[in-house]
Amino acid sequence: MPHPIRPGRTAVLAAASLFAIPALAGCGGGSDDADKGERTATATPSAGGAIGGAGEGKSALPAALTGQRLSWSSCPAPSAAQGTADAPGKGWECATMKAPLDYAKPKGETVGVALIRKKATDADQRIGSLVYNFGGPGASGVATLPQAAEDYTKLNASYDLVSFDPRGVGNTTTVKCLDDKTFDTDPGSGDALKDIKRVTRACVKNSAKVLPHVGTATTARDMDLMRQVLGDKKLNYFGMSYGTELGGVYAHLFPKNVGRTVFDAVVDPTQDPVQSDLAQAEAFQKALESAMAYCAKEYGEKCPTGKNATEGNRRINAMLAKLDKKPAPTEGDRKLTKDLALTGIGATLYEGEEGWEILAQSLAEVMGDDGTGNSLLIIADLYNGRDEKGRYSNMHAANGAITCADTRSRHTQADVDAERPAFEKASPVFGPSMVEGMLGCSQWPVRGTADKPEVAAPGAAPIVVVGNTGDPATPVEGARRMARQLGKGVGVNLTVDGEGHGTYGENRCATKAIDTFLIDGKAPADGTVCK
Repeated sequence: MPHPIRPGRTAVLAAASLFAIPALAGCGGGSDDADKGERTATATPSAGGAIGGAGEGKSALPAALTGQRLSWSSCPAPSAAQGTADAPGKGWECATMKAPLDYAKPKGETVGVALIRKKATDADQRIGSLVYNFGGPGASGVATLPQAAEDYTKLNASYDLVSFDPRGVGNTTTVKCLDDKTFDTDPGSGDALKDIKRVTRACVKNSAKVLPHVGTATTARDMDLMRQVLGDKKLNYFGMSYGTELGGVYAHLFPKNVGRTVFDAVVDPTQDPVQSDLAQAEAFQKALESAMAYCAKEYGEKCPTGKNATEGNRRINAMLAKLDKKPAPTEGDRKLTKDLALTGIGATLYEGEEGWEILAQSLAEVMGDDGTGNSLLIIADLYNGRDEKGRYSNMHAANGAITCADTRSRHTQADVDAERPAFEKASPVFGPSMVEGMLGCSQWPVRGTADKPEVAAPGAAPIVVVGNTGDPATPVEGARRMARQLGKGVGVNLTVDGEGHGTYGENRCATKAIDTFLIDGKAPADGTVCK
């Protein structure tokens, strides 16, 4: 995969959490009258959660914030919440930026936003800072940027590479829900709403104070404060997956502050959550069937998914049903469950053709005579942010909190049942689980604000919007619609005829076009197609 980025509105296979909770991979919503005491403590909506920021930003930020000087120092190894990895090493610096907890109260309590940077390697060519968001919502930019930086060597000559942990993510106002042991071992009750309530109670118990202040618009305001603190007149920005939605909201709020900006693997701003999840189910199925066709061509009779998509869907669903009754053994103490297998299958599809080979081998292992689930378990653990010690990043908790802060809809079981046929038709493999994700924000304690982000940015500088025809997580139509929604003369659409989630560093034509735009300021012609 080009970058360790995540899907747009929900976690991939929203229902496929480790403990079978169909709710944004581990931090969905749910409560009943017994929870009203807990809900009251956090249910007051903040303007900071609104997509579009209604009521926020009318008070100027104090000079103590806009004029703050960051204390940059060498970076430690990422925390468990960020996703465990080695320390970034030489050339990387970390700092903490103070920002208002609530932008409606700019002189009130502050929070610390974790930042990382690598200075431009050619001082004579330096343009400014280039701020990255790698998606999710829930991915730690502080942990991710150093791992992905090899792709950005050319850009690093002209830019300070900068990223951050958004609100609720990693080391920035960390959202905490279930503890690692429970997340790792609890199989759930089998009653989706009951399990969702239990997770919600944990989120409220551990993170009540921050839940109203993790919405996308608040993070967009953090980025504009970041722009000022970094000393940039304009925000130069590279957003991927959910990061494209964040970038679109920023452009809407601060159109005159938009610098050279790229969106890659683009969220569709015209779809509500159900439409988005349904389109995602169809796109994952399309990618899976492309992987099946590759397998049949490369392995013939030895292909674990058979000779065509119909047979492949049947074989995979039979395997999942078997795992649901009896999880597969692995080399360790843990077993491969149905939900972990589904997560592992979906995760391979992010990588395009490279992932197809991995998928074929992984399915052959679990469907073979030994029936072991080592490979799919490893893949699922990597996707879920689990390390060898059983510690998880807070990606799933943050994903749920941010998504539910942004999303107004609160669906019921009746809504799920009504949509089930459409999801199962869209994806025989992923649809039955993905439709359950509709329950994720059903009774989340913070009132959501909108089902569609406002991204219109009249007067903003051109934004290059890149979509990949085989993207399983953010279908290519989303890029075209984002370009239109940004406005005439703002959105510049570039389409890549390829596979996988994201294009930069994977497709030469797209990478060259993006580099040319970010370094020289020359955007490709709107409607350009890269093969």
